[in-house]
Amino acid sequence: MSLLPIRYVSFDCYGTLIDFRVGDVARDRLADRVPPDRMARFLEDFTAYRFDEVLGAWKPYPEVLHRSPERTCRRWDVAFDPADAQAIVEAVPSWGPHPDVPTALAKLAEILPLVILSNAAESQIGSNVDKLGAPFHAVLTAEQAQAYKPRLQAFEYMFDTLGCGPEHFVHVSSSLRYDLMSAHDLGIGRRVFVDRGHGPGNPAYGYQAIADLGELPGLLGLTDGGRSRHAAE
Repeated sequence: MSLLPIRYVSFDCYGTLIDFRVGDVARDRLADRVPPDRMARFLEDFTAYRFDEVLGAWKPYPEVLHRSPERTCRRWDVAFDPADAQAIVEAVPSWGPHPDVPTALAKLAEILPLVILSNAAESQIGSNVDKLGAPFHAVLTAEQAQAYKPRLQAFEYMFDTLGCGPEHFVHVSSSLRYDLMSAHDLGIGRRVFVDRGHGPGNPAYGYQAIADLGELPGLLGLTDGGRSRHAAE
């Protein structure tokens, strides 16, 4: 993969870098209302409603995390307890990276500046980013952009903030729906799909797929000496 004219490596955060354990919290909190043999389907619906909640006008992320389980419970005709949603909101800042992430980020930071574009709340993401242990040039959120991914406005905020165009990014995500479809539509220069099992891929969207983030430094041409062969050109 040639890095020219790439200037930044941008990442989705929750799910791609951070082990986003929202399903685990929901499973524990609702175990008394959803039978074990139906929990997987319940969590699929919860995932769908979280996606639906970010498609309209921006609202605070804690509200997204309250409305989506409430709507899921309504669909399933089970009691909704706001304390369950609040438990998810409070758990988010405690989550750390997938095991493959810290070493890969340290290597990548030697190639290009690292950027996060996340559907996060400002009050949550700082704690997660601290756990990544890597220097980030910018941490951009939906709260700043006043729009959630997959809306194009969120990505345009990143372009405007960093003063460059979509062709200047490698964008990395484990989600086709939240990130890579929009990245394709906007013509982001390079797109990388980290297959963490968060949903099916579709090669028609023109990404390169990797099994974990540890493959990304090699994909970008990082040499054993710690510098990209492209960076020296």
